[in-house]
Amino acid sequence: MAPTTRRGPNTPVNDTNPNNMTPESIQAMIDQALLRNSTNGDGSHSSHGDNRRNVQTARPCFYADFMKCQPLNFKGTEGVVGLTRWIEKMESVFNISGCAIENQVKFATYTLLGAALTWWNGQIRTLGPEAYAMTWEVLKKKMTDKYCPQGEIKKLEIKLWNLKVKGNDVSAYTECFRELTLICTKFVANETEKVDKYIGGLPDNIYGNVKSARPKTLDETIKLANDLMDQKLRTYAKRQSDNKRKADDSSRNNYSHQQQPFKRQNVAKV
Repeated sequence: MAPTTRRGPNTPVNDTNPNNMTPESIQAMIDQALLRNSTNGDGSHSSHGDNRRNVQTARPCFYADFMKCQPLNFKGTEGVVGLTRWIEKMESVFNISGCAIENQVKFATYTLLGAALTWWNGQIRTLGPEAYAMTWEVLKKKMTDKYCPQGEIKKLEIKLWNLKVKGNDVSAYTECFRELTLICTKFVANETEKVDKYIGGLPDNIYGNVKSARPKTLDETIKLANDLMDQKLRTYAKRQSDNKRKADDSSRNNYSHQQQPFKRQNVAKV
């Protein structure tokens, strides 16, 4: 099978055979249609009555605008966490760029590389042009089924169940907790369950204080835990400093007491 040649987003499209169309050629058709819809065909903008000069037509989000927001690439080898980060970043880019709903799948799939791109090309061969008609939610479901097998998700759920703060590193615990809760949505289905699970993994020196504060949201819980841990660490560091200073003072006093009899002994000899 001959390799498919990629075209730039602005390449004119003359081949309408669905089997030969690439993401770039389809996007070029979309861009041309958007430009045609924003004019009356003669180059003049459409208007409504006397408000024609006061109405400002919103500029559509083109592929170049989408790429300026720096979406992540996905190769299909990054695992469950990598796919979760790709989805999270992609939805953020949709919001920032103002990407139209009908363009989300087209733009998102152009960031696929390697094995993930091979998988998507297989979807195009199977579904034809209808592949680009699916919604973003459907694409997420397909990719989750492909790259997040239930066995892997079960392992992550077990990891989340046993997750605890190591030492006093609340920051590392928080980062791992956030990643796992993005994936294990059935395990922690709502904000209350997230708060309870997060508090359950805190060390004994702050667990009671955080629990008694009864925070309502995960962000509130995380801030409270970090503030309390910082306070504990400062108190611990101060106590260590005080103990060291007392030990140094005691050592100097002992040294001074040991030297005094020696000096008196030398004076008696003289």
